[in-house]
Amino acid sequence: MASEEKAPRPLGDLERLVMEQLWAAPRALTVREVHEQLATTRELAYTTVMTVLDRLAKKKLTERERDGKAWRYRAAAPREELAADLMRDALDRAGDRREALVRFVGQVTDEEAALLREALNHLETQPDTTVTEGGVVGEGGSGRAGDGVG
Repeated sequence: MASEEKAPRPLGDLERLVMEQLWAAPRALTVREVHEQLATTRELAYTTVMTVLDRLAKKKLTERERDGKAWRYRAAAPREELAADLMRDALDRAGDRREALVRFVGQVTDEEAALLREALNHLETQPDTTVTEGGVVGEGGSGRAGDGVG
């Protein structure tokens, strides 16, 4: 992440609910469409949803495009990318990076540990890959796993 970029922050509850709608949608959604979906489980004002979507766009977490008089919003990146950015930010803020990593790894499940091993093994042989929830695929990763640790 470039030094002039703001570090990602965890999403608030309402931001997360809005982003969940955008991530699940096959196309960009209007404020009204997001509001209607959220209104099935929560009582929210239309203007509240509009404000949240506007703030998410200003944080560059969503992209928006005009559709007549309305805006259509879509997630700027997959949820996994946001999660990776948040984990990287937390690691960057840790006093002792190695200790933070050791403590994190000590808390993962066996399945998560296996995914980490698979990702690290793959990065050793293919440094330009992307790791996804289902395994390791694609190109364009952010570098070797061990860079900057220690």
